[in-house]
Amino acid sequence: MWKNKIVAPESVLSLIEPGMSIFLGTGMAEPRTLVKHLMESAQPNLHDLELIQLVSLGDTVAIDERYARKFRLKTFFSGWIASEAITRGHVDLIPSRFSRIPKLFKTGAIHIDVAFIQITPPDEKGYAYLAGVDVARQAMESAKIVVGEISKEAPRTMGDTIVNVTDFHHLIEATETPFYIPRWPLHDIYLKIAENVASLVEDGSCISYGIGPLYEALAKTLAGKKNLGIHSPFFTDALMDLVKSGAVTNRHKGVFRGKSASSYIIGTKELMLWLDLNPLVEFQPQDIIMDPQIIGLNDDMKAILPARKVDLTGNIALHTGRGNVTAGPGNVQELFMGASLSKNGRAIFALPSRNRDGQPNILLSIDKYPFQFTNREAMDIVVTEYGAAYLMGKTLRERAQTLIELAHPDDRENLFNQAKENKLLYADQIYFPASGHLYPAKIACAHTFKNGLTVRFRAIKPSDEEEMRRLFYRFSDQAVYYRYFSPIKAMPHDKMQEYVNIDYRLTMSIVGTIEEAGGEKIIAEARYALRQNETFADTAFIVDENYQGLGIASYLFDLLIRVAREEGVAGFTGEVWESNTAMLKVYETGPYQAKKTLAGNVYRITIPFG
Repeated sequence: MWKNKIVAPESVLSLIEPGMSIFLGTGMAEPRTLVKHLMESAQPNLHDLELIQLVSLGDTVAIDERYARKFRLKTFFSGWIASEAITRGHVDLIPSRFSRIPKLFKTGAIHIDVAFIQITPPDEKGYAYLAGVDVARQAMESAKIVVGEISKEAPRTMGDTIVNVTDFHHLIEATETPFYIPRWPLHDIYLKIAENVASLVEDGSCISYGIGPLYEALAKTLAGKKNLGIHSPFFTDALMDLVKSGAVTNRHKGVFRGKSASSYIIGTKELMLWLDLNPLVEFQPQDIIMDPQIIGLNDDMKAILPARKVDLTGNIALHTGRGNVTAGPGNVQELFMGASLSKNGRAIFALPSRNRDGQPNILLSIDKYPFQFTNREAMDIVVTEYGAAYLMGKTLRERAQTLIELAHPDDRENLFNQAKENKLLYADQIYFPASGHLYPAKIACAHTFKNGLTVRFRAIKPSDEEEMRRLFYRFSDQAVYYRYFSPIKAMPHDKMQEYVNIDYRLTMSIVGTIEEAGGEKIIAEARYALRQNETFADTAFIVDENYQGLGIASYLFDLLIRVAREEGVAGFTGEVWESNTAMLKVYETGPYQAKKTLAGNVYRITIPFG
């Protein structure tokens, strides 16, 4: 009997009165046939209307001046096509956290007269599926007139998505295809950024997702992970790829376990077909998916968010304009809060060091940019193609140092000078202009040792000054004597900054780090120093006494040899106290024969690579 409710679009439009508010679905749930007829109709009653849409994605809602007398669009998100129109005054923005939007409809704070909802063809019992949930149910409950647009191409999504034709006053049959969004091309720079982000995502983590080049690249770099979970406002083609890779099982989630939880569909026709009756994906309304308390029920939540700009203190400027649909202030705030409520949760902001015009994205200040996310007191991690900056618990000086190292090498000297002028860095801070281009990023690797401890290794950076000082002060007197051959009691700024600012052409220092209390902790260091016009390099090693006996020094030794050989070093030399049997063993069990000569209580060691 439901077919008796099918009418022509013009019949639906004749029921609309001037001044009414009309809710439209978002993304692939946008009722494009109804919207198209609304745009093209010349019926005199279609005057002074309000169109309410969470995100204006499609191309059917025209927002230019031709339609100014017919309707005005209100949206909760300024990205995608609405951003410029809001600036020109053609579209109204309703600032709101996404999880609160359903309540605005329920309470009548935002009035809804008519709801245009896209659905699948009903079955013989009159049941159909919503093409994504967002806030469609709340809009249907609030509206006086509810119209279902039946699309044969809409997927039958699983979750809180089933409706009955009795929920609708009228039905129309779609003649327009759903709104498909093509995939972003993969760029090398985003693949590198995604590699750095992936290094921060442990097996078993739960992640949020969006659309854009960053997320396309993450589908590649996260594919090798195990037991990932998904709790995300958007389900995309890239997420489909990630699920297909086997990296996603959702086994460790605290809510919707075993399911990838989402609210919107944004993507291609291939995605629509894959989602049809797919039990792996659970669609729920925005007030559930975007509630920070519900997000926080998932342990190890990683909110992965794109940024437009970042300043040297950790303030973020978010994206604006077409193509941005995942990083509005309300959206970011909820994911950020959800990650902070999650056990071991992290918020990761990622961006390239420069924009498409070659201008720097890391700046002294972001004061002139809109859509600022200035929650620097709780800021966690910033990532570019040059690495990751852990900001939690860092002073402004430490933040400035580590963020400068994420900037493009050609921009770092200017940033350094600006930071010194603005008292963000010490007045006597050292900077080697060539260090950015010389930094050996290829050294970075990780290894899990016999007790299950995973240690990450990379070349030392100037921003490691404070962590290296902390490592020094954890040494016993004996360890200091073994390493420095003298009873050093203090390691002030002037000494340590000389130690961490190195010329990578002559000196190589590799640090071993672990993640602790939301940041990097240096637990080991190995270095070689090559004197001018010499072919053999002096070596030195130190491992935190709490982590000795695991094989870390031996691993560092092999890594240091590999780097030295690539740089043309002919061999190593070293001096070790006779009583330092552990370090002697490291040299003796290395891949090349160690020649020892005892002079007093000190062994002089020579290790040719030939």
